[in-house]
Amino acid sequence: MAQLHFEITTPERTVYKEEVDQVTVPTSMGEITILPNHISLVSQLVPGALVVKRGNDITHMAVSGGFIEVRKNNEVVVLADSAEKAEEIDIKRAEEARARARQLMNGKRRDEEAFADAVAELEKSMARLKVAKRARHRGHHGVGSEGILQE
Repeated sequence: MAQLHFEITTPERTVYKEEVDQVTVPTSMGEITILPNHISLVSQLVPGALVVKRGNDITHMAVSGGFIEVRKNNEVVVLADSAEKAEEIDIKRAEEARARARQLMNGKRRDEEAFADAVAELEKSMARLKVAKRARHRGHHGVGSEGILQE
């Protein structure tokens, strides 16, 4: 069975680089899933959850934006502003960031640029929390939202 050569890189590091079965990413046009032999594509990423499936392994990551390129030779490259695997996310810090962003939004309604920055920070922290909580929930119950039994 064909696989995808998937790589996700941030300005700081390569977060993940493996042969995988599928990748689901949050784009500006909605969530898309890339399977082997997908058409070529370039799209903008938005803050959200990125999911990688490799056999029975499912890896959840939070991304804050960036770009995805799907190439004809089953290569998928994500250049992300930031990306963290679920197990790397500190929930307490993410909740604190969400609270700070909401506080900034409430105080910056007249300053459009500062308000937009606060909204972007809120979206990023919400994506991190969603990914971290989903992965931790799966660990406690054995079955993920995909309905796949985790061993």
